[in-house]
Amino acid sequence: MTGTRPSWRDYVALCKPKIVALIVFTAIVGMLLAPPPPASFLLFIAATLGIGLAAAAAAALNHVVDQKIDSLMARTQNRPLPKGNLSPRAAIGFAAILCVLSMLILGIYVNALTMLLTFISLIGYSVVYSMFLKRATPQNIVIGGAAGAAPPVLGWTAVSGQLDPHALLLFLIIFAWTPPHFWALAIARRKDYENAGIPMLPVTHGVAFTRLHILLYTLILFIVSLLPYLTGMSGMTYLFGAVALGVGFLYFTIRLLKTDETAAAMRTFSYSVWYLTGIFACLLADHYIPAMTQLIG
Repeated sequence: MTGTRPSWRDYVALCKPKIVALIVFTAIVGMLLAPPPPASFLLFIAATLGIGLAAAAAAALNHVVDQKIDSLMARTQNRPLPKGNLSPRAAIGFAAILCVLSMLILGIYVNALTMLLTFISLIGYSVVYSMFLKRATPQNIVIGGAAGAAPPVLGWTAVSGQLDPHALLLFLIIFAWTPPHFWALAIARRKDYENAGIPMLPVTHGVAFTRLHILLYTLILFIVSLLPYLTGMSGMTYLFGAVALGVGFLYFTIRLLKTDETAAAMRTFSYSVWYLTGIFACLLADHYIPAMTQLIG
């Protein structure tokens, strides 16, 4: 510890707010797409808050697990734990409070299934992925991506009270999106991962191999993204958006395939975030535009 007094900003940083915001957004889309519509505003708020707190708890635990790694990487060495602004004990206590609050909110105001699935996702990310998979295999992000793909399913079950094949399609989109998203960042930060001894794909198999796999997974993602339309879950509005966004993603991955520039990897990574936001926004627009049109008409 540096002796400096922890500030609220350190605790906010533990929660990885940008990542949690994207998680909460996909969970909200899951809620709004699930039949029937949210029974009450209280349910909607409780589910959003409960899922968000669980995601924040998982992020805080990840900071604790990765403290040593973070201190070796330029991208993460200014996080609260490596910098000494917070102790691991304080971070664990903070994560525990968030976890308990999340489970109480989901268990009391939502339903037991959502509470259970949320807890499994939390453990999947903060323990199975962070403590084991991340250090064990270059396929870490492929296997561990299941935890990050859960939020729209959690949102769906919060409203419907049951698992649904359409909710699993939302899961598949994020699951297929995670490898090209994260590997693009891993290419740009491969020296950091190498210094920290993390077997990310660019470190173990080289950048050229990783660029090829980014393209292959993006092709898989493009096909998966068409499933909501092909199964009748969504209509033409979604199809147009999914194709446009998918072509954009393929454009960036093909450009990345042809260059070793770090900037190209970061552009691909940045676009991938916009892609996921856009694809879920298209799902939402496709679901509600017809109803709004009928209401106006």
